[in-house]
Amino acid sequence: MGETKPKLLIVEDDEGLQAQLKWAYDDFDVVIAGTRAEALTALRAEEPAVVTLDLGLPPDPDGTSEGFAVLEAIMAMKPDTKVIVASGHGARASALRAVEQGAYDFYQKPLDIDTLGLIVQRAYRLHQIENENRRLAEKVGEDRTVLGSMVTAAPEMAKVARTIERVAPTNVSVMLLGASGTGKELLARGVHESSNRREGAFVAINCAAIPENLLESELFGHERGAFTGAVKMTEGKIELADGGTLFLDEVGDIPLPLQVKLLRFLQERTIERIGGRKQIPVDTRIVCATHQDLESMIGAGTFREDLFYRLAEIVVKVPTLAERPGDAVLLAKHFVTRFAKEMNPQVKGFAPDALAAIDGWSWPGNVRELENRIKRAVIMADGKLVSAEDLDLTQDAEGGGDIALNLKAAREQADRRMIRQALARSEGNISNTAKLLGISRPTLYDLLKQYDLQA
Repeated sequence: MGETKPKLLIVEDDEGLQAQLKWAYDDFDVVIAGTRAEALTALRAEEPAVVTLDLGLPPDPDGTSEGFAVLEAIMAMKPDTKVIVASGHGARASALRAVEQGAYDFYQKPLDIDTLGLIVQRAYRLHQIENENRRLAEKVGEDRTVLGSMVTAAPEMAKVARTIERVAPTNVSVMLLGASGTGKELLARGVHESSNRREGAFVAINCAAIPENLLESELFGHERGAFTGAVKMTEGKIELADGGTLFLDEVGDIPLPLQVKLLRFLQERTIERIGGRKQIPVDTRIVCATHQDLESMIGAGTFREDLFYRLAEIVVKVPTLAERPGDAVLLAKHFVTRFAKEMNPQVKGFAPDALAAIDGWSWPGNVRELENRIKRAVIMADGKLVSAEDLDLTQDAEGGGDIALNLKAAREQADRRMIRQALARSEGNISNTAKLLGISRPTLYDLLKQYDLQA
């Protein structure tokens, strides 16, 4: 009917099985190969999404060396291929080794065609999903969305990013509320890059890091001779960000007298340098952030209510890393790749105990703490894999968290968290995720559907 069938490569040296398998899968265009050379030629020519691979190939039909050589070559040439291995030679040990080396799944001879057919269909569906995810990720980057610079699989952060993408094209002031180290400056840059001010300057200032007597000059600038040491006219951060965006980090640390002057700028859109008498019009957008409870500060009289409402036209609450299950492992893998290139090229990833430690840690310092831990671990690692000892993490014994409404809600929260962590650790591989969780693949598919989670 004109519709192109997906390619399925069957690598099998038994001619009887070749004939049996060739006609077993009507939904696929089946390609047969009996040797390593034939398999790799077919891989290059046909680019199949799924491969079934008998590990016992000539010249080692009674062993697995040739089959593993084919698997290694496939993973090197086309790592997104879903390889399903078969073996009657020490099946369990060979299967585990194959999965470790990148195989999607395994089956044991003598084969059941219906069972293998189900595995092939699931592998092909996963391949389609991964291709679609890659396409969407590329589109996100092209559209200059804030997600393009973030590493996250958490719906909590996706919601934050969508909010920022919606408000970025406007000129409203945005306030980012969240704990230290959650990535507020990255999000502020996302606001700037997604706005029509992206060609202008993005200027950041940490209001808590500058002494109170110097902060006014940093923000508003000064004229020559305005005070001792003012030997030339200097523009302030607000003026430098004219046409762009000014990011005020830790805005809760601005002293009350300076809050009045900042409020006047927000109302009038003009500034007056220290020692100057001229009103200077400035077109600067303000994005601010704080980890403090500004509403409590308003009640205590240490933060002006009118300034708060000028700065908080849109409020975005940024979740902590502990509130983003699975993201710690995703970010850790991102950081280890980056730091290994710079500092220790022999490091290739994480040992299982390190991934367990990352999942179990509460990350009070959030993404900043995680980044620093991974950097230190990459430097200290002696082998190819970063260990829990390299990370210097001990299990978080608090086990706190909010009390769920009832037992059913608690079960759902726990299921969601564990599934997302397992998906992150197995990089979306359904078979490996099910093994990590100790459940069957059909059960995992049911849970993914029940909780509306993406693999």
